[in-house]
Amino acid sequence: MIRYRRPKQDDVIILDLIERQLVPLSHLPKTEIAKIKKDIPRRLGHGITLVACPDYESDPMGFVHFLLHGDLLYIDMLAIAPAARRKHLGNMLMDRAERFALSRGCHRAKVSVDLGNTAALAFYQKLGYSVARYQSLSFCYELEKRFI
Repeated sequence: MIRYRRPKQDDVIILDLIERQLVPLSHLPKTEIAKIKKDIPRRLGHGITLVACPDYESDPMGFVHFLLHGDLLYIDMLAIAPAARRKHLGNMLMDRAERFALSRGCHRAKVSVDLGNTAALAFYQKLGYSVARYQSLSFCYELEKRFI
């Protein structure tokens, strides 16, 4: 099931997913990663975080954090625990985020993917995203999608 994040229950697991699944893929300097990690609790306080879990009371197996800016849905972070992969949780989280954005008048979406994260690139491309540009300062591809 997909539900909204409960900070006291979910944040320890979300922070662990970020540390284990997202941080190792970054090519940023360690000092920059340390600043970003320190800022994660504040980031989670802005925007919306949805979690995937077996039932309403269970701990998350994955999450998506996103922001809405006018007509833009910005996917900030998405991570799925290795044991929960290949169960369509990422697809369900993205579907819910996109439907939420559409209901709020968004017409397009963006996401950044770290250089070398071929699995994420393939995932987003299967969802209809295409590479718009490469951001050399952050070593990320920026992908975009227009909603019909």
